[in-house]
Amino acid sequence: MAPLSVAPLNDARRLVIKIGSSLLVARGSLRAGWLNTLAADIAALKARGADVVLVSSGSIALGRATLGMTGDALALEQSQAAAAVGQIRLARAYEEALAPHGLTAAQVLVTLEDSADRRRYLNSRATLEQLLSLGVVPIVNENDTIATDEIRYGDNDRLAAQIAVTIGADTLVLLSDVDGFYSANPAIDSAATRFEVIDAITPQIEAMAGDAGSGLSRGGMKTKLWAAKTATGAGCALAIADGRRAHPIRALADGAPATWFTPKGDPQTARKRWIAAMKPRGEITVDAGAARALSAGKSLLPAGVASVSGSFSRGDPVAILAPDGTRLGQGLARYTAQEARSIAGQHSRDIESLLGYPGRAALIHRDDMAL
Repeated sequence: MAPLSVAPLNDARRLVIKIGSSLLVARGSLRAGWLNTLAADIAALKARGADVVLVSSGSIALGRATLGMTGDALALEQSQAAAAVGQIRLARAYEEALAPHGLTAAQVLVTLEDSADRRRYLNSRATLEQLLSLGVVPIVNENDTIATDEIRYGDNDRLAAQIAVTIGADTLVLLSDVDGFYSANPAIDSAATRFEVIDAITPQIEAMAGDAGSGLSRGGMKTKLWAAKTATGAGCALAIADGRRAHPIRALADGAPATWFTPKGDPQTARKRWIAAMKPRGEITVDAGAARALSAGKSLLPAGVASVSGSFSRGDPVAILAPDGTRLGQGLARYTAQEARSIAGQHSRDIESLLGYPGRAALIHRDDMAL
């Protein structure tokens, strides 16, 4: 079992699993047998009702082998070309591995801009939520065909942490070629010891992190610590585990050596704090019926909006006011201020006729609201 201070893996309801290039690709070839065991682990998680998102490296490694690109370092345009070729092969590999279990795979390509911009962030979140609601297993990767140093995550440890925050995951597993976080690099220091549980990432812990990584992987322990800070701060437990063995997730659930980082609170509470701390760009006053619905945990529908003030874009924070002007809380708007004024007081079924295009039923979804 996982350490008692961390929710056991078998209790996780929404997981993000990061797979490094060195696990998936060996000498330019896909490790199909290993991938099939991972697919079986994912099927077992899905069978007990868990949502699973994979953040997978491997597109450049697969593409460069196909294109005959040798050497340790590739120029930016070479990496982008390799990614374009490899992404097709990577997506096909997951599709073929998951299909025998009755699971559908989806490819989702993102860049750092997609999380830095609130509108893109909401779009990414809505897409992933929809895929998960349909039982799909999203395969997320950085869009290396267009990403440059200025707009990239740079490694999939960081990307995995951001995806975990985006979807409100309770568990993030970084499958790597090491079985946890050590006091020093175990490859060169025989006295290095592995941490079972880390409750706080102190300066001392950070000083122990090194940059060593495999030849195909861009990530090192420093990036894993960064991912752990991001994930645990959002209420998500994180494990660094050895992914080289067959059935790596099953092995972790059965107590295989790993390092667990404990979360601070739960994902939903952390997200609410984040929303509540934003500076509102406008105000939405609701009627009495909507105020009661909000207090019961419902989303804010256009029909319950009495008035809209301020200038805001989709994804911006707005204050939510009761009929008497009392502040109820705030949330992230799914419409611009102009659009919100156009549909205020109207039924959701009339949104398309009012705006000229289909829209989302809620003006502010309950998951994007802090009351």
